[in-house]
This record gives sequence, structure tokens and C-alpha cells, in this order.
Amino acid sequence: MKQLFLSLLLLMSATTLCAAKAKKPAIDRIEPAFWYAGMKNPQVQLMLCGPNIAQVNSVTTDYPGVRVDSVVALDSPNYLFVYLNVREAQPGTMTLTLTGTKTKITKTYELREREMKGEERRGFDISDVLYLLMPDRFAQGMDHSKPIAGMNAYKEDRSKPSLRHGGDMEGIRQHLDYFTELGVTALWFTPVLENNAPDTDNGFSTYHGYACTDYYRVDPRFGSNEQYRQLISDCHKRGLKVVMDMIFNHCGFEHPWVGDMPSKDWFNTPEWLSEDNGSGVDPMTGLGQEKKESKYLQTSYKLTPVLDPYASDVDLKETTEGWFVPSMPDLNQRNPHLMRYLIQNSKWWIEYAGIDGIRMDTYPYAFREPMAEWMRELQDEYPNFNTVGETWVTEPAYTAAWQKDSQLSTLNSQLKTVMDFSFFDKLSQAKGEDTDGWWKGMNRLYNSFVYDYLYPNPSSVLAFIENHDTDRFLGAGRDSLMLKQALALLLTVRRIPQLYYGTEIMMNGTKEVTDGNVRQDFPGGFPGDTQNAFTREGRTKTQQQMFGWLSRLLHWRQGNKAVTQGTMKQFIPYNGVYVIARQYEDRALDAPNHFVQQNVLTVLNGTNAEATMAVSRYAEVIGSATRAKDILTGRYYDLSKDLQLKPRQSLVLEF
Repeated sequence: MKQLFLSLLLLMSATTLCAAKAKKPAIDRIEPAFWYAGMKNPQVQLMLCGPNIAQVNSVTTDYPGVRVDSVVALDSPNYLFVYLNVREAQPGTMTLTLTGTKTKITKTYELREREMKGEERRGFDISDVLYLLMPDRFAQGMDHSKPIAGMNAYKEDRSKPSLRHGGDMEGIRQHLDYFTELGVTALWFTPVLENNAPDTDNGFSTYHGYACTDYYRVDPRFGSNEQYRQLISDCHKRGLKVVMDMIFNHCGFEHPWVGDMPSKDWFNTPEWLSEDNGSGVDPMTGLGQEKKESKYLQTSYKLTPVLDPYASDVDLKETTEGWFVPSMPDLNQRNPHLMRYLIQNSKWWIEYAGIDGIRMDTYPYAFREPMAEWMRELQDEYPNFNTVGETWVTEPAYTAAWQKDSQLSTLNSQLKTVMDFSFFDKLSQAKGEDTDGWWKGMNRLYNSFVYDYLYPNPSSVLAFIENHDTDRFLGAGRDSLMLKQALALLLTVRRIPQLYYGTEIMMNGTKEVTDGNVRQDFPGGFPGDTQNAFTREGRTKTQQQMFGWLSRLLHWRQGNKAVTQGTMKQFIPYNGVYVIARQYEDRALDAPNHFVQQNVLTVLNGTNAEATMAVSRYAEVIGSATRAKDILTGRYYDLSKDLQLKPRQSLVLEF
């Protein structure tokens, strides 16, 4: 069936091209559909799409303050790139006049007023806690409709972990109070843009959102562009930021660019697309790929060659030019017209929807220089905005080299925030071990943080214990003690913390059979659910205990300067006990010349046996304090004597 689909796709593309030869030039679509006046970069690229539109050789406008810098036709007759300079233009609607040998087309184009200046937009930072969720798996709104007209055939079947389940943005909006009750401050949705791949009988689906087929359209199964914009506005009213997941490395196989490439170098390894694929290659799985081995290039999934000073050409090429899978064509960011399109797209979503941050998927797979240019332009326009890049290598030196202003790289990435896969990896190993006197257990975390000197800014590193691409922290189990240790550590160290939906109610699962098993539906989010974990009454006793425990920690963290601005000092695990101190000196409100010291100690018994915290060993941070409050339980501890800890006990002491 998939082979038939591909053959039909190619046949339709060929038919479209033949038909285009007979049609007069026309404009079916302009991207972006509108732009904004007053941007620091005065140039805007308009991508005009339509049959034979490349026959146009002149574009003019008499709109005050606007000039046409250039008109560019590439390889396809059905695309035209018009570059306007709008430096002096005011908001309003202009008329563009396009002329060719036997053609004259007029088209209106709108410049909108910006809601705020770029420097007024503030992104997420260490004061925030990000909550990652998958829209398809979180909650469904009351007016959810299916099927959506105009979309390729798809299925909503909650019994199948790899098919769509029907979550949407309205479902998220209806539960915004849940996030504020929990205590998180920012929401990161996996991609919400259109993924119009057809579902298949063997369970292939793009419910996850990482195979985009329209960079300017929210997937209608989630909602409309306006609903997304309104959702973000409603989040802002509750003090919640929103991070948008973007993908510049690849797009979906059903993107119009695949059937009609604007230029021959729009994709990496474009030969595989431009030739007759009726040879039996399955676009979804790559089965039959051996028939076209010389053309199709699969990524190695190994990111080290990108920074390896000794990397071979073939290794680097496989990383940056290889495709993730045959259903996700690899975009060539070195094409300046494509990269300008992508840069503008991210700025458009900031202006239009008001997003507060970007998470860039598969960051090192894309070419470094164009991505650095993207970051430079975003930084120039939005100096207080933030972007985090997915850099999935577990060595701190690799991750640190990707952070803005790193001395470890010959190229400044300009990327403010990177993801701490070392923290995730070391914690994943430590959770199954007793902390010994050398390397195991909590020593792994200690030995990860010792390399923070490599980071230009450790406070702008995003840490997590699980996400949509990993096993759940709990695996197939229910070890609440170890989960609490992981969360206590995550939320008190010098990192931007990220949670994954359902952790607060101890959702578990592994990827052993399918990724869908770590992306289960949130209980209570869908019609017919027998449990509603959005409410205290609907949670089980165990779920409520974990929710309450985590919520106390999250609310305490909000505005806590010791955790978000203070110094960090860690102690080598001693007798199985790992201690991290956060300290901050603040001016007293009633005496500006007097400083008050805020102290937080995170104490973790990294063993499955009782342990003793020898208080005298931590005198340099405890000082003269004799009493501390565990913010997790409200219990006070006497710091004048050693503390007796239960197996895997966690304390967050404040004094």
C-alpha cells in the first residue's frame, strides 16, 4: 500500500508539472502570509507559489517605504522568491505588481503592527520549570472533530500506541489551572505544526509532530493557528510561558517541496527524490532501499563527527546530510533561500503567536554555520528570548561546545541553552546502584557537575530525568523514593529543569516495544476515561502523595533566589550521602546595608540502607546555623548533631 502511495505521489507530481507548463502564471500562496513592520532586519523574503510563477521577471510596488531588492527564480517554475526592504514602511496593505512577457498579476500584501518591541519579549530561564507534553496524548477538547477534511487518511485509535489518540489544544486549554496548581511555569509542546502523512496499516503515524508538512499551519487535528495563539495568550494570563518545538533539520515526506523542489539543492541527497522511486522503496520504512543504495543516504545518528577535530569527510557527511528516515527528507540549510525561509518562520511565530522560547530538534544534525546565523539574527531581534537545542551526546565537553560563547569550539553557535544529556545519562545509571566510595550511584552525578567549568553559562543548561524519546524514569516500576531523589536534585541544582507530563502522578513505561508506551494518554484527558488525574479526588493515594510532594517543591522553588541565582557547592558523596549547597546573599528589606544569607542543602541518601550525614563535614556551608526546615515535609532538623537518614531519603533543607 505504501509503495502504491509513493507511486501515486510521484505520478501526481509529474502530472502537476506537465499541467503547469500549459497554465498561465498564477499565485496560489505566499509565505509568510503577512509580515511585520519595524523589524531590525528590514528585508523580508516572500515565497510565491503557483503554476509557472517563475515566468515573472519584474515585481514593483508604490507603497511608501518599501522597495523590491531582488526577484529570484530557482529551478522549479512554480516558485518565485521576492525580497522586499520594508525599513521605512508603516503598517498597512501594499499592492505588488508582477509582470512577465505576457503576464501581469496584482497581489496585496499586509504589513502588520508588532505587539511589542523585540527586546520586550522575555524567554524562559533558570527561574522557570518547563513541563513537556505531547498534544496528541494529553487531553481532548469537548468539541473535538474528526475526520478533518483535506487531510490525508488518518486514524484515531487509543488502543494503538503508535496511532493518533485525538488530543488537541482545546484539551490543553481546559486544563491550564492544573499546571498552575502543580507549580510549573512554562509549557513545552512537542511540534504542533501540520504533519499530513497518511497513517498506515502497520501503525505508522506522525502524531508526534516531527515530520512537518506546512511550516505556517498548526495541524488542524490539534486546532487552528488562531486557537494556538489564543492558547498562548491564556497561558500568559496565568503566568505560564510557552516553548515551541521546531525542526530545521528535516521535514515530512508529504511536504509540497518534496514533489516539487524549489531548487535542486533544497534537500540533502536530492537525487533520491528526483528519480523514479517506483523501484520499490518504501518511503515510510526504507524497505527495498537496497535498490537505490547509491542515492539514499541514511544518517549514522552519531553526532561526534560534527565537533571531532579528526573527523573523516564520510562520517561528517553521514551525520549532517543523511536522512533520519526515508519519510523525513533532510533539508539543506546551506541553501540561502531555504535558510532565510526558516529564519523568518521562527520570527513569524514569535510575532504572531507570542511564543516565549524555541526548542530546536536534532540541533547538531543541521549545518553549523547557517544555524549560528539563525541564532545571531534571533539574538539581535530578541535579545531576551531563549532557544534550547537538542544536543544528544552524554559527554559534558560536547554539550558545552555548543553553548553560546564557548571557547571549546572554533565556531560560536550563539545558542544560549543546551540540553544536559550527561545529567540524564548519569542519573539513569545511578538509580539502579548504591552509592559507593568511588564511581557508582550519586558519584556519577558529582562527576558530571565537576565539568561545569566547561560551560560559559551553567545556569542556561536544561536538565531532565526523562522525555518523550527516553524510557520513563520509573521504567516499568514504581520506585517513588528514587523518583523523589531525582526530582529533588533536578529542581535544586544550577540548571533549567524540565519535567515530562505524568511524572507527577508516577506514569511509567519503556520503549522496548514502541515509543508510544512512554507517550501514554494522561488519565482523565479523554472522553470515556475511568480516572481523572487532573483532580485531587481523581488521583489514587499514591499519585496524590507524589503530586503533593512535587507541587510543594515546585511552588517553593518559584522566586527562590538561592536556587535560581545563588552559588552552588557540591560535596563528594561520603558514606553514601550526596550533599549540594545553594547560597545567596540578599539585602534585607528593612536594612539595605545588611545582607541576609539564604541557604539550601539538598541531602540525598544514595543507598538502600540507613545512613548518617556527618554534620561537621559540611560546616563551611552550615556555619552557625543550628536548625533547618525540610521544605518537602515541613519537619525541622537539628544541625548541631549528625542526621540519621532512611534508605533513599531526600531532604531539601532551608535555613
